[in-house]
Amino acid sequence: MPNTVLVGVQWGDEGKGKVIDVLTKEVDVVVRYQGGNNAGHTVEIGEEKNILHLIPSGILHPGKMCVIGNGVVVDPVALLKEMDALESKGAKMAGHLFVSDRAHIVCPYHRALDAGREAKVKSEHKIGTTKRGIGPAYGDKSSRQGLRMVDLLDPIFPEMLGQRIDEANCVLKAIGGETVDKKQTITEYCEAAKRLAPYITDTITLLNKAVDAGKSILFEGAQGTMLDIDFGTYPFVTSSNSTSGGACTGTGIPPHRIDRVIGVIKAYTTRVGEGPFPTELKDNMGSLLQKEGGEFGATTGRPRRCGWFDAVVARHAVMINGIDFLAMTKLDVLDKLETLKICVAYECNGKEYTSIPANIRILEKCRPVYEQMKGWNSSTKEVTRYDDLPKEAKAYVSRLCELTGAKLGILSVGPKRDSTLRIAI
Repeated sequence: MPNTVLVGVQWGDEGKGKVIDVLTKEVDVVVRYQGGNNAGHTVEIGEEKNILHLIPSGILHPGKMCVIGNGVVVDPVALLKEMDALESKGAKMAGHLFVSDRAHIVCPYHRALDAGREAKVKSEHKIGTTKRGIGPAYGDKSSRQGLRMVDLLDPIFPEMLGQRIDEANCVLKAIGGETVDKKQTITEYCEAAKRLAPYITDTITLLNKAVDAGKSILFEGAQGTMLDIDFGTYPFVTSSNSTSGGACTGTGIPPHRIDRVIGVIKAYTTRVGEGPFPTELKDNMGSLLQKEGGEFGATTGRPRRCGWFDAVVARHAVMINGIDFLAMTKLDVLDKLETLKICVAYECNGKEYTSIPANIRILEKCRPVYEQMKGWNSSTKEVTRYDDLPKEAKAYVSRLCELTGAKLGILSVGPKRDSTLRIAI
């Protein structure tokens, strides 16, 4: 398979874990390139549900090389818990999982700062962070105060960590946050360092050698385009580049070695956390989508806000990421609906917008401009060929592709591996 970046087209939670799992059998390497354990990929194999936060979904396939790239921020303790949980289910870590020595680490004081700062913000300005410390960890990285996985292996790591804890505790006291136990944290992280040492390596060289050897790589993004720090609904975004460009900066693979981009997109729209959401449905229809789609966060369990498909968002994502194919998920969630709506533009104060306004205060006031389509009101869950879908379902999917400007590559009509229709990929 060509070297492929897989990104979320909306606000995350599009079903990337399942699509990655389906594609992994055709690649040699799966690499996660940004984010932290604030993201969750859900993969259902048979009756078993697996939720991964830091480790690439390819770990569920025997023999695959799985890499946590330099663009990820890693909570060492959380990583070990995830490794242990997966190994208890039979997954193999040794010789298969590799962690970048340049990846920055998330410490307890990052989580404390995350929670403390969010608590001080007025409700209307809250970001809706997961409080996993991801933002403060990326903040330390940008201000050149961060600690990296390679530092875990340094004999002076306890001293380095202790200094950072002292500095963070001064800030936490000033904002009324909960301070971090210095001795306990140093002990815990030094123990984690011993266990993780065999997995920490120069993944930049590892990955480029794999490419030179003709190995195929699947680049796994977390979150979605609208949560990208540069291109999303700032400031209600994550702290990294979740778009396709992040695959290069987060792994050290140059752009010309990437062959294509696949965008994972729901047949409707959801988002978790705060921030503008023009097509959000706060009525019974929104509740129906939430119930039928099982719309609860894989990492936090928070209910997802649900709404009609937003083609403005999708066009924005296709343009920025250079998406070649769409992997559309959860079409089956719409099976019971008589009528479907698609947002084709926004309206605000008499002006029509066909692209995303940068001004968040304008976006918050935007109202969707809808077109309607007839639903199919029948089950698609057992369909195994695209041609066997109800004609109304095919018309709906075709219209979404037309509005976004990308070809359909995969269509999912259920959560399991075998509920996946391969169209053009």
